[in-house]
Amino acid sequence: MVKGIKFFKCLIIAITVLTLSLTVYGFYTVPDEIYTLQGQEIGVNNLFKVTYSDDTAHEIKGSENEEKHYKVSVSLLGAIPIKNSSLTVSSRHYVVPSGEIFGLRLFTEGVVIVKAETVDTATGDVSPTENAGLKVGDVILKIDSKKVTSSNEVSNLISQGSKTSFKIEYVRNSVHYNTVLNTAYSISEGKYKAGMWIRDSAAGIGTLTFYEPGSKIFAGLGHGVCDIDTGEILPLSDGDIVSAKVSGCYKGQSGKAGELCGSFLSDSIGILCDNNSRGVYGVMTKNVASDGAVPIAMSYEVKTGKAQIIATVDEKGARYYDIEITKISPSNKENKHMVIKVTDSELIEKTGGIVQGM
Repeated sequence: MVKGIKFFKCLIIAITVLTLSLTVYGFYTVPDEIYTLQGQEIGVNNLFKVTYSDDTAHEIKGSENEEKHYKVSVSLLGAIPIKNSSLTVSSRHYVVPSGEIFGLRLFTEGVVIVKAETVDTATGDVSPTENAGLKVGDVILKIDSKKVTSSNEVSNLISQGSKTSFKIEYVRNSVHYNTVLNTAYSISEGKYKAGMWIRDSAAGIGTLTFYEPGSKIFAGLGHGVCDIDTGEILPLSDGDIVSAKVSGCYKGQSGKAGELCGSFLSDSIGILCDNNSRGVYGVMTKNVASDGAVPIAMSYEVKTGKAQIIATVDEKGARYYDIEITKISPSNKENKHMVIKVTDSELIEKTGGIVQGM
């Protein structure tokens, strides 16, 4: 009798631990935004049931280009509530994968502070930038209510006449702030200085990921264009992509990423519209071929195993190379949705694996 009671206690504890573990697992793995295609089941693990948050009957149907949005609740086996998510139901979209190389020219919205330094004054070293509450990575938008878009504009405004105090409007983490910057007189240079280094543009070589023939929308890089000093994504004001050609490649090594080398050609082929953590996006300005379009996979359709990437790493142009998808993250809380391993011996020989610009 005692052994039976102990057995059932252990069983109850085991079931409780398993239930709690699955609940925590579901909370962190089921995404806050769920996507599915019209006519298909919702792509969530079979352990978790998705129900609509209202009593309206819902059919996963619609016109070819229609996109529908719902609020849903996710529960463990339909019994234990886990979280609320949003559901987007859309039609299948098609894009043309590219792998071609392009040159990128990006100009920032405002100017980015990339370094703060001290100024040697008669009373000692001071930092006007830090005294104003400004930090590396802040984006200066206006000086004395005047918009600034280049380092030259900032230099001209701050060095004008005998003025030493300036009203600054800047952005930090998407929030706008105002402060006052008081410049300091450098005894070694004989002039007033703000004690800051700024950046207003970026350029480089990258890979065109895909484009949509109908809208001519393109995506490239797969990661944002960041400031080389701060690591922050540069706020886009305007920019474009141009034709380019590969001239070489610095092979990647352990602890050090390699890099594609190339040169810009004269013709512009697209306008940049966005620069975010997932890449650069814009609109092609030249005619693009519509053949070779492939369907975009939903996240739940992507599986681990053998696959291929398209890349340009030499003068032969875009080619397919073998890889293996080794891990998939079902949650979209971060940008690292999957991990890949390069298995193509030819690509490894040329680049060492994945290099910057691919």
